Amino acid sequence: MTVSPMLVRLAAERATGALLRDQGTLYLVDGRVVHAESPAAPGLDVLLTAGGRLPRDGWDEAVNRAGARREVGRFLVASGRLGGGELEICHLGAVFDAAFFALAPASGPTRFRYGVGHWFGSVRPVSAAAVERETVRRRELLDSVWPYPAVDAGPVLPRPAEPGRTVGRRQRALLAAADGVRTPADLARLLGRPAFHTLLDVRRLAAAGLVATPLDPVPAEPPPLPSWVGEVTTDPDIALLRRLRDALEASL
Repeated sequence: MTVSPMLVRLAAERATGALLRDQGTLYLVDGRVVHAESPAAPGLDVLLTAGGRLPRDGWDEAVNRAGARREVGRFLVASGRLGGGELEICHLGAVFDAAFFALAPASGPTRFRYGVGHWFGSVRPVSAAAVERETVRRRELLDSVWPYPAVDAGPVLPRPAEPGRTVGRRQRALLAAADGVRTPADLARLLGRPAFHTLLDVRRLAAAGLVATPLDPVPAEPPPLPSWVGEVTTDPDIALLRRLRDALEASL
């Protein structure tokens, strides 16, 4: 299954630049994905700082001192703020997280800007094929847990648990932060978690009856017919039917 034909083509061309889509951007170097971002997914800065791994001022210093050179990742390691392996794991998770949303089915145009790079820099490039495989796997996983994607975008509304039902620590924290207003994306940023993992927890909670599934929107009623419609005769236009018959016979 091909998620993005353009991404496949750019990988074959070993292109370098930014693939822009409705829900995010993928950055490529020599046809491999080196970074991804999406408004639906927390950035690496949120994952590191909100999660408590890196002070906010440490992140800001790295961006200010190395962003212009596109070496923020390298600076974080060189300055001792993160270990090399730790950065690779965190960055890879952020790439797959943002790519999942960036490669979602879109109605708008897909564009590619050659030569554009990201200020974070390259950490561990990932093949386009691996990004596509992981995106497909995540879509299938979500649907296997709870095949109602309406919970992905709507406010998370907790429901009372049945007596004796328990949930894990991660899900308890999510339910505690859910207030019927925050969406899964809001909760992911608040808790400093990847957006996909938050969606997965929300769907699991919905399947367990602990989160309400929004109702599908009620289709709008068709507008009333104008009054003149009732005045139109129901008799067929005999002359028109004859002309159509004559044209068909002439073409035989």
